[in-house]
Amino acid sequence: MNLNGKRILLTGAAGGIGKELTTLLARRGARLGLVNHSDAAVACLQRQIENQPMDAIVIQADITGATARQHAVQRMLDSFGGIDVLINLAGILDFKLFSEVDAATIPRLLQVNLEAPMQLIREILPGMIARGSGQIVNIGSMFGSIGFPGFATYSASKFALRGFSQALRRELANSPITVTYVSPRAVKTPFNPKAVHTMVARGMMHMDEASWVAARIAKAIEKDRDEVYLGFPESLFARINGILPRLVDRSLKKSLPSLSAFARDVSPDSP
Repeated sequence: MNLNGKRILLTGAAGGIGKELTTLLARRGARLGLVNHSDAAVACLQRQIENQPMDAIVIQADITGATARQHAVQRMLDSFGGIDVLINLAGILDFKLFSEVDAATIPRLLQVNLEAPMQLIREILPGMIARGSGQIVNIGSMFGSIGFPGFATYSASKFALRGFSQALRRELANSPITVTYVSPRAVKTPFNPKAVHTMVARGMMHMDEASWVAARIAKAIEKDRDEVYLGFPESLFARINGILPRLVDRSLKKSLPSLSAFARDVSPDSP
């Protein structure tokens, strides 16, 4: 796909990856609808538009609500006449032992990470089918392929998003609509709580720069890739986990005491 002139709706645009991705897409000539729901995030996006040359609008919307999703889609129609690419980047994270998770966290996390992207796709898909073109891009996580201690609810949401992306891709196989699923490992942004950064510093996890991840997402869109897994050796472990999960079980069991200690010291965090 040549991104020049493409109309792209990007959720979670004010996050660490979102800001980098916005810059990259704008440089490629894309016309952008940038979505976030908080006042601070919207103000941040507005400043970015003012400081960088780009054809973009800021859309304030909480995509967990049907009215807000419809508003975002209508703004794209009013401003650009349609949507060529939808990038579902918005998400929230919970790092805590599941036995200690607040009950209210579970539906909220599933709603943001899974239901909202699905419902937004349902809103824009008929228009793409009618035009005979379009691309849906779901940003998952390596924890959508590797169930990781301390991330049970988050892993559940990303496993489901990966499965949904696969099923939808197969459903649309005879159409001109493509579905891309991108699976990063941890990224150096405020999205991750302090404990995750500490685990990275101690060599228990690995992180990538947001700019590097954004560049790979842009490339995956341009190449119309089906699935992209970012970061080694995690991308290898994801494949192994799909074939020989017991090997991964044994490996993670050795780290469980340390992981549990970190998980008990933090609270849910969001971008």
